[in-house]
Amino acid sequence: MKKLIVSLAFLFPAMGMMAQTQVKTVEGILEGKDLSGIHVFKGVPFAAPPVGNLRWKAPQPAAHWEGVRMAKEYGPNPMQENLFGDMNFGTKKNSEDCLYLNIWTPAKTMKEKLPVLIYFNGGGLMAGSGSEPRYAGDAMARKGIISITANYREGIFGFFAHPQLSKETSYKGSGNYGFMDQVAAIQWVKNNIEAFGGDPDRITIVGESAGSMSVSALMASPLCQGLFAQAMGSSGSVMGFKKIATLKEAEKNGMELAQQIAKGLAQQGDKNASDKTSSDKKATKKIAKLGIKDLRALPAEELMKLASVKSVPTYNIDGYFLTEQPVETFAKGNQTKVPLLIGGNNQEMTPWAVLMGKQPTVENLKAGAKATFGEANIDELFRLYGINSDKDVLEQPGINLASDLFLDYSTWKWGNMHKLTSGQPVYRYRYCHPRPAMAIKGKVAGLAGGVQDAKDGQPVMPQDKGAVHSADIEYAMGTLPTNRIYDWQPEDYMISDIFSQYYVNFVKTGNPNGLGLVEWPSTNGKTIAPVLQIDVNTYVKADEQMEKRYDFIDHLFWK
Repeated sequence: MKKLIVSLAFLFPAMGMMAQTQVKTVEGILEGKDLSGIHVFKGVPFAAPPVGNLRWKAPQPAAHWEGVRMAKEYGPNPMQENLFGDMNFGTKKNSEDCLYLNIWTPAKTMKEKLPVLIYFNGGGLMAGSGSEPRYAGDAMARKGIISITANYREGIFGFFAHPQLSKETSYKGSGNYGFMDQVAAIQWVKNNIEAFGGDPDRITIVGESAGSMSVSALMASPLCQGLFAQAMGSSGSVMGFKKIATLKEAEKNGMELAQQIAKGLAQQGDKNASDKTSSDKKATKKIAKLGIKDLRALPAEELMKLASVKSVPTYNIDGYFLTEQPVETFAKGNQTKVPLLIGGNNQEMTPWAVLMGKQPTVENLKAGAKATFGEANIDELFRLYGINSDKDVLEQPGINLASDLFLDYSTWKWGNMHKLTSGQPVYRYRYCHPRPAMAIKGKVAGLAGGVQDAKDGQPVMPQDKGAVHSADIEYAMGTLPTNRIYDWQPEDYMISDIFSQYYVNFVKTGNPNGLGLVEWPSTNGKTIAPVLQIDVNTYVKADEQMEKRYDFIDHLFWK
């Protein structure tokens, strides 16, 4: 009898541990796995697979299941080409059936009501995945929050408008399916997170680059009112130098893309034809006849390659996800009014992108910048940037110009409008720390934050003086160990601890401040915004010249 009691004493804790890796969601029971005190649930469906007739439709509810569904491996990445060769994924499988999310929870009883963070990946709305190790949530979970990553449709699968698609919907619009997937993910979390020990009223959404653009769009969408309590964005918004596409403009782009696909199909079918004139006539007929039914019937891989989306796809005012220009929504104060934490890196883009292959001179930089700013304003603008000599072109003044053209101005625009109309605190940062040297030879840095093989004869690039685009992700998320390419030093881990703690504090309270951190004031009520400079020596800086630049640009494009 004593042996039985002793055995049961050992058995019950084990049974309790097993029970904690099983949770009951609205759709059914999930079984995850224990990661040294963190419960991880991967590949959790938050919507029905958007395949077949559901291609280019708003996400539909996930199906219910019987029994226990295993949630121990990542679901497939969204369909995407290898546009950023430096991206690293937790699964090798890509599929149109991609609407899955991943949850890291530190809850022990699943009744703690912990704050929640949902991360939306970057990648130009055409690449990236919630399976990328740099977004993994275990480090954040160990700081007392639930961390989640969620996939969304990308490229032609997520952002394709067409008149025939618009006719199918009650709101007579189309496109923005990737953004709608993000709404569905947030809604699923709100409906189910209590089962994982989370608080549905304390959800924070965050993203970097295209993910940051997404967060700004989600704040402008009427579909998101009441879904989240705070928002964070790193490097980008949908409010930049021009308005986003109208539905008609997006439909026109969609029809042109459909014609491109039809032409590609015709050329495939007639590539062996000896009579070129006959082949061209057949191609013309095929283009004229191809409809949405035909496009939905195409295998995902073939559709993706024929569409060949290589730049940020068109999102638009579809009348449903977005009912007006986001700048109008924010100007009226109709956005989701929540505390906002935003920022970017101090070397987001190189001046070479503006020079377009020309020599680094002031005149050549002006020639490249005139395409955006126009002839009349260029001299005053360069004065405000402090670009006075050829030496300034490749130094910080030229970098600031290139970075603003890329996405820094759009980030400022988002935060400034929210500060003016929301009545909520807005915190701004500038991440300044350059990554260390690479630990692996024969590699070069890529735009998405990883590395690619150096080409034969490619000169060794000097180490960056600042933080390049997407270099902040592993620091902010506490995931430096997932990136084995760089020779991380003690100072990198120290900065990561500071950066991630600001993130966690904000997720917990809507205020990033806390013990052991430099006091970070909000920008509200201040003529010159205080901006936290995150580096080995973290401090707050109010940069009057930066604000003058942004005010000047803002009057050029929006006043």
